Amino acid sequence: MSETQNHITIAFPIKSPADAKAIAQELPPLMPDFAREQDAIGTIHYSRFLDLSDEALLFLADIDGDVETVCGALAKSAGQVFDTIFKHVENPPPLPVANNSAAFIDWVKDHSTKPLIIYSAFANASVQDIKSSARAAGFTGSGEQHPLLISLPMASKLKALIFEDVVLKAADKKMTAGADSVGTLHFAHFVPLADTHLGFFTVYDGTFEKYMADFTEKIGPVFDLMFKYVADPPPTPVAKNAKAFLDYSGAMNRPGIGFYSAYPGVAVQDVRALLADAKVGTAH
Repeated sequence: MSETQNHITIAFPIKSPADAKAIAQELPPLMPDFAREQDAIGTIHYSRFLDLSDEALLFLADIDGDVETVCGALAKSAGQVFDTIFKHVENPPPLPVANNSAAFIDWVKDHSTKPLIIYSAFANASVQDIKSSARAAGFTGSGEQHPLLISLPMASKLKALIFEDVVLKAADKKMTAGADSVGTLHFAHFVPLADTHLGFFTVYDGTFEKYMADFTEKIGPVFDLMFKYVADPPPTPVAKNAKAFLDYSGAMNRPGIGFYSAYPGVAVQDVRALLADAKVGTAH
């Protein structure tokens, strides 16, 4: 099986609302080529950009191996995408990115945030493990994969600090057990955004309504804990307020730019079955 999986959250500080609008227009046409470049790199499970506000653009990626190696590969093969972004960013690194990969990696280190909670449905499997298992079985996925991109406003900076120190430690084990039982969640990350918001970023199978219903049932206690520290939360416990939780999550969910999947349409349960079959085949 694979190297360690990691998550990347890069925050690009945008110069002005006009620049944020320009990025929203300029990025989408570049996404098909960006997807092909990520396929060629071969260590990125999922990625997406999030137009968080007029002041920030996020790049989110679930990867194999270390962040520096993946960012170095992105600089060399997908520099045009980042050059386009950096035209609108405060204090960018030297451009073009493809000719200044070391400076790009240093810039990324200074503008990245580590997740507070990480979940992976198949933490020991690399992109290539999954793709090779699917090829060997002649399997082509036909399901739906979607990103969930939610930014939760914290009630105060002090509460955010207490949240990080106390609540997330209590929530971590509940998150893993609950997410495993949901069975449609590929990756999930809780990421601090400045000291005012908490990002909740996932990739899941199926419809939003079914996914959130499963969340309500299986991971409701995690959100009951978190909503004590969130400004204007929905009613709790969420298990008894499923419709309110669905409406709240739908309103908070943000559209991404350029959702990339290394194995589109392959569900969590498909991946688990493929990996199990590949392990059995290797044993024989």
